[in-house]
Amino acid sequence: MSRSTVGVIASVVVAAVLLVAGVLKLAGPATWRRESAGMGVPWRVAQTVPLVEIVLGALLLVQVARHPLAWCAVALFVAFTVLLVVRLAQGRRPPCACFGSLSVRPIGPGHLARNAVFIAAAVLAAAL
Repeated sequence: MSRSTVGVIASVVVAAVLLVAGVLKLAGPATWRRESAGMGVPWRVAQTVPLVEIVLGALLLVQVARHPLAWCAVALFVAFTVLLVVRLAQGRRPPCACFGSLSVRPIGPGHLARNAVFIAAAVLAAAL
């Protein structure tokens, strides 16, 4: 398998993650609003997250400007991870709702590990 093929596959995986996350947040707006507030994210910021995820995921899925947009996905996943680390360092473990109502468990090390995998996939999509 060529490096380019690995990059395309990684970008499709990242796209799927972003699309599912964005759609599930929009499907449960009350849950998303409550859980993002619990994470300490202002609603003005939180309400844009699903739209950013869906647009970025859709563009990555169809391979539009894959490399720069995959770096945007890296930045997005890093920002999410930093927020998780800050909340955990504060001793707070609110539910994440990262994937809408499918992920309402309190945040923990598993969320960090999952995000590390997402970051790695996005880096592969950007670099290959």
